[in-house]
Amino acid sequence: MEIHHSKHESWSDTESTSSSRVGYSGPLSGPILVNNANKKHSSKKSARFKDGDEYVEITLDIREDSVSVQNIKGGDPETAMLATKLEKRPSFGSQLSFKIRQVSQELKRMTSMKAAAPFNRADRNKSGAARALRGLKFMTKNVGTEGWSEIESRFDELSVNGSLPKSLFGQCIGMNESKEFAEELFEALARRRGITSSAVNKAQLREFWEQITDQSFDARLQTFFDMVDKDADGRITEEEVKEIITLSASANKLSKIQECAEEYAALIMEELDKDNLGYIEIYNLETLLLQAPSQSTNLVTDSRILSRLLSEKLVPTKEKNPIKRWGRGLAYFSEDNWKRIWVLALWFSICAGLFTWKFIQYRHRAVFDVMGYCVTTAKGAAETTKFNMAIILLPVCRNTITWLRSRTKLGVVVPFDDNINFHKVVAWGIAVGVGLHAGAHLTCDFPRLLHATDDEYEPMEQFFGEERPNNYWWFVKGTEGWTGVTMVVLMAIAYTLAQPWFRRNRLNLPKPIKKLTGFNAFWYSHHLFIIVYALFIVHGYYLYLSKKWYKKTTWMYLAVPMLLYACERLIRAFRSGYKSVKILKVAVYPGNVLSLHMSKPQGFKYTSGQYIFVNCADVSPFQWHPFSITSAPGDDYLSIHIRTLGDWTSQLKALFSKVCQPPSVDQSGLLRADIGKGENKPRLPKLLIDGPYGAPAQDYKKYDVLLLVGLGIGATPLISIVKDVLNNIKQQNEIEEGVKNKRKPFATKRAYFYWVTREQGSFEWFRGVMNEVAEYDRDRMIELHNYCTSVYEEGDARSALITMLQSLQHAKSGVDIVSGTQVKTHFARPNWHKVFKHVAVNHTDKRVGVFYCGAPGLTGELRRLAQEFSRKTSTKFDFHKENF
Repeated sequence: MEIHHSKHESWSDTESTSSSRVGYSGPLSGPILVNNANKKHSSKKSARFKDGDEYVEITLDIREDSVSVQNIKGGDPETAMLATKLEKRPSFGSQLSFKIRQVSQELKRMTSMKAAAPFNRADRNKSGAARALRGLKFMTKNVGTEGWSEIESRFDELSVNGSLPKSLFGQCIGMNESKEFAEELFEALARRRGITSSAVNKAQLREFWEQITDQSFDARLQTFFDMVDKDADGRITEEEVKEIITLSASANKLSKIQECAEEYAALIMEELDKDNLGYIEIYNLETLLLQAPSQSTNLVTDSRILSRLLSEKLVPTKEKNPIKRWGRGLAYFSEDNWKRIWVLALWFSICAGLFTWKFIQYRHRAVFDVMGYCVTTAKGAAETTKFNMAIILLPVCRNTITWLRSRTKLGVVVPFDDNINFHKVVAWGIAVGVGLHAGAHLTCDFPRLLHATDDEYEPMEQFFGEERPNNYWWFVKGTEGWTGVTMVVLMAIAYTLAQPWFRRNRLNLPKPIKKLTGFNAFWYSHHLFIIVYALFIVHGYYLYLSKKWYKKTTWMYLAVPMLLYACERLIRAFRSGYKSVKILKVAVYPGNVLSLHMSKPQGFKYTSGQYIFVNCADVSPFQWHPFSITSAPGDDYLSIHIRTLGDWTSQLKALFSKVCQPPSVDQSGLLRADIGKGENKPRLPKLLIDGPYGAPAQDYKKYDVLLLVGLGIGATPLISIVKDVLNNIKQQNEIEEGVKNKRKPFATKRAYFYWVTREQGSFEWFRGVMNEVAEYDRDRMIELHNYCTSVYEEGDARSALITMLQSLQHAKSGVDIVSGTQVKTHFARPNWHKVFKHVAVNHTDKRVGVFYCGAPGLTGELRRLAQEFSRKTSTKFDFHKENF
């Protein structure tokens, strides 16, 4: 409804000529007209609405700087409260017109709803109203006066000749990511005001801004309705619903919903257009928004337990005493990291002890008189390098570590999860040792020896010969020299290409150089260690200052670790040689994910959370790549899911895609191949596997409660755990029914699985598992939560229609429109604090295993929350991570 300003004529039922105030009223269906002729200082405007045989008349006193309600005839208390909104703030110009129109629209909606029979108005109970007020937010930030100042400054920057084009409207109001949605919003706001041009001035933009930032639910509902109602006739047809579904799906990057827009439009019309009128009205949308959702997306907790939890002071209080604050922080750090601390302290102590021992030894030898502290530093660093070159092999002895963590109790005191991190720390120690050793020799020892007098050189003859070195090249060309320099170069190459920015191709390098980086470069350069160790032994044998064999200790340090590592590699080679697997099923999913189902080799036993190495000779006969096992130990097959991120995985996907075909209707994936027993079997690449190997996630069985968090492809090891917990539930049910089972049940009684992904297609990866859990787990022992981050958060107007569709579809068929599973999808990112609170209040005095697999960015927050809730509640959270 619009309010028209006319200087010459008016539509009215009553007019008082004896008063300086003139009142106007009109029917609900027509426009409200205001006569401003010769009324410069004040005027009276009234609107009368028909409701059956009753009239509601509101008389307003409008002055230059204020508006007051003079009289209200008819109506109910809600009408009176609505009218009083006009008195709350002085208004003038466009602001006044906008407010009058807003109240008129509210009144029209209220009275039309009363007149519409047999429709009963939606009950705005507390929960429904509260939920509705959180919905349909067009702007979630910079709302109000402060927000307008930013919009105004952007308008000044973007406007052309004082007008803002429609194409820049989204950028101006901060809706940069949804340009099409912003343009539709612009058109709806313009239609409401009769603006036909494709640009607005600052005053009109201010009106637009006030409407889209209005915090009342009815104003937001009207704006959304106007977006759908393209012809502004107050009715929404099925075609208009289809258009807005397509627009919302596009804004939220939901391609599958776009494809089914016609089907979902029919679903909305079927639900709301009960009388088959061919259209719906604004109250129908309100009904849909206010109705209770079929499955609450909020975390519900018992109020009694929650009160108890809050009484335990979850909110941290800052210690005023800096010494106590520092001491408490140190105590917390020690409590959380004591395993790492004692291992690093032991390692550092051994390195320091070896350095000091060698330093003192050479301090009392004759060479000290010529080379000074340079030689003591070089020899001390050499001793620590021998030690570190020996122990750096131990963290990568995968079979040994898996056996130790699975078969012994050493995991209580040794942080096996940090084996690769310790490998990196030792590599850093080697780099420091090599730097000190080589630097001291090349820049200090050799120059001093060359410049020594004959008397000073005389004690050195037994080491360097009677004919003293005559130049620097003498040292470099010797066996000791060229082996040392070569090792330094090879180590530098391996160390550089192992850095994340090279290994993961994060640097924007020229193409010729970029080909020399990536995982392949990392893998091959790391295998230069074979040459390095050979040179290291030779270098340690041809020493300048030690001639007796028992003083040449390099081989003594390396013997046991190298023998252990050699046995490891032999076991891997032997085991993988006969562990050739048969491919049972191949599927290529959205998001560049390849799923492989393989036969399980005879005697192959594993635990959920573990991983295997895979080799494909058709891609590379030498490379082995690790992938988490996604099948459960109780399954009769072995499965992995591979995301194509690098050159090796891309080539593997290309090989298997050649044998795949588009799936049938009841199957998932983009491409699929189910290898049966027929004669026309496609030729598949041959795969070898090696494993299984231990991972942090395999320790889940010792916890009663699990909190599993997976980001994207990081969900792979957790899916295996979810399946194993489900199988454990089935097994316990069978035992209760008297069925014997050889497999021993484990402790886990409850699991919470949170999977966060940015792509809708990702949910296809594990659709079967999700449906199986939802169907079988009647007691809700496994709580599944899917989050799609491409969809705007619940309450945002851009995702409002998606939320409506989701509720309707889930109530009708039990299938979620986003994930395509029985598990309802949440939008945006989880509130992790609420997640931990939800688990804590439902499992007091329990120990919860938190297992996270995904990008390292979330690790810090989850670890901090696990520590915070462990300290301040009776629930203890043990955090485990595995970064992908």
